[in-house]
Amino acid sequence: MEWQKSSLREALGKTLLELGGIYPKLVVVNADLVNSVKSIYFRKAYPERTVEVGIAEQNMIGVAAGLATMGLIPVALTFARFASKRAADQISMCVDYSRNNVKVIGAYAGIFTGRQGVSQQTLEDTASMRAMPNMVVIDTADVIELRAVLHFALEYTGPMYIRVGRDEWPVVFDEGYQFRFGQGTVLRDGHDVMLMNSGLLLPYTLEAAELLNAEGISAGVINMPTVKPLDTALIAQVARDVGAIVTVENHNVLGGFGGAVAEAVVESYPAFMERVGILDEYSESAPNDDLAEKHKLTAPHIAAAARRVLARKRGAQQPRAWAGVTERSG
Repeated sequence: MEWQKSSLREALGKTLLELGGIYPKLVVVNADLVNSVKSIYFRKAYPERTVEVGIAEQNMIGVAAGLATMGLIPVALTFARFASKRAADQISMCVDYSRNNVKVIGAYAGIFTGRQGVSQQTLEDTASMRAMPNMVVIDTADVIELRAVLHFALEYTGPMYIRVGRDEWPVVFDEGYQFRFGQGTVLRDGHDVMLMNSGLLLPYTLEAAELLNAEGISAGVINMPTVKPLDTALIAQVARDVGAIVTVENHNVLGGFGGAVAEAVVESYPAFMERVGILDEYSESAPNDDLAEKHKLTAPHIAAAARRVLARKRGAQQPRAWAGVTERSG
């Protein structure tokens, strides 16, 4: 597939600028990254509604929480790695536990950070954020979805964490896209296997479905930007009606979107699953395409995961003799 590309961080900065004209209570709190995350646009237009704390992410969260108690709508903006690690305690206590209306944006989420390397990559932020009881967690797939999510975030009251990529990335959706909070969207029907994506790997997921359908495998695609609260009803329906699921995410397979789907499956209806993501390892500095191939995140690898899970599904449909359970003593 041929995709037009657009810069995610540029979209982030320009959407915040747009929202600044709509919401007079919006305040952007920065931690020395206004050029990197492009909140420079907002600062130039609304200097009186911009707070710069310097390289002090923990303080950034405390300031944002304080602003929220005054009735303002603070957006705390930094790299996802710094938000989810360095400021995790402050987010937990000052934002999540206190139910403060703070929107934490984790920029440069995942491994596609423009050769910035391990120090800028984030593989565990979804896991830590979704474990906080009151936190909403959303992962964005392209600039269109990002813009829609940010507009929703300013209307939503409560703690929220939003994952955002860095570089130019394929634009999948058109201007008619509508974000549906807490709901997955079926982009392509399929009855053999369902590919469930959350975040930037959606282009690869759609390409994988094309590869599989060319082989005569009916592969569907579901996009799930909201990791928490998860669309458990849709997951249960897919588990029951399709029986084979592949999750796809720009995150560690442990504790992220794939883990959340697996939890929902075992609590609703048993189904066969494969998880495509970072296999519990650190990445490195390299071009984004090379990183995607190294970590087996591209369309051929997603299609291979689908074939594996489909083979297990078909094998389970074959009648087998019951071997019984050996009694254990001692």
